[in-house]
Amino acid sequence: MIITQTPLRVSFAGGLTDFVDFYNRKPGMVVSTAIDKYIFVIINERFDDKIYINYSKKEIVDHVDDIEHELVREALRVTGVSEGIEITTLADIPSEGSGLGSSSSVTVGLLNALYTYCGTPKTPEQLAVDACNIEIERCGKPIGKQDQYIAAYGGLRCFTFHPDRVDEEKISLSLDKKRMFSDNLMLFYTNRTRKADDILYEQKKQMDAKFDFLTHIRSIALEAREILIDGQIDAMGELLHSGWGWKSRMSDRVSNAEIDAMYNRAREAGAMGGKICGAGAGGFLLLYCAHPLQSQVREALSAYRELPFNLERDGSKVIFNMRRYEWK
Repeated sequence: MIITQTPLRVSFAGGLTDFVDFYNRKPGMVVSTAIDKYIFVIINERFDDKIYINYSKKEIVDHVDDIEHELVREALRVTGVSEGIEITTLADIPSEGSGLGSSSSVTVGLLNALYTYCGTPKTPEQLAVDACNIEIERCGKPIGKQDQYIAAYGGLRCFTFHPDRVDEEKISLSLDKKRMFSDNLMLFYTNRTRKADDILYEQKKQMDAKFDFLTHIRSIALEAREILIDGQIDAMGELLHSGWGWKSRMSDRVSNAEIDAMYNRAREAGAMGGKICGAGAGGFLLLYCAHPLQSQVREALSAYRELPFNLERDGSKVIFNMRRYEWK
């Protein structure tokens, strides 16, 4: 049996510039962090030759081509595993429509488990590259590359996207600054999920027309990187607020009246800034708020469930590996 643990993420700035439509013309940039909420993938060798898959439903098939779960099907094809295996995925939070990168965390964690199962573990870079290939090329999802890379690498990082490569940079904070930064971040569930693909398809179609908007969003990511490197973490509040305003202009589906009202109540109660996570229109709302004012924000958003979290240092990793060997 093999178990992998792969973090979810929150992105602070630069979303959409990790799409090929942007970085083929100008390097994209995203600043994000892994968080201590996870996707777990469990792989176990079976006595028979069938393939068992357990997620929100159960599949039992004879051939890889018969698998409905497209991420599992393509991961098996990429790694060459074709029979006699059981795969189970578990999540700390509902995985669909959360805005926390759960689909990519599933893909990265699954690849990590399968490669370990085959005895050919891969680097974080290779896991991210293969996950992007599965989600973007094989499955045709209208997404960028940031989620796969932060799931594989973990930590607080800046990624720069080029046509032929992705550069990753670890952003190091002192222990006190890291603790303060983590303590000042809050996540609230908006009580609604959404199909991210629908929103992202629409945003993707507008990229040429709104290239100047995206160029400014990239500049906000560069500013976020500089703020964090300089340790001026309180400046992230206003930066998130500015970035949220710009992202909302990309599509009228990024937010809605309820989310706007939720965000405004949080700001009035003391939050300095924030943003909707992921594609928008639902999932989780990220807020930056000084710790002494957080009780007021919680009271203002008492109708919404808070998700306490901390920053996560590690990317996808194997946390259990018990291999069976034949007696010689």
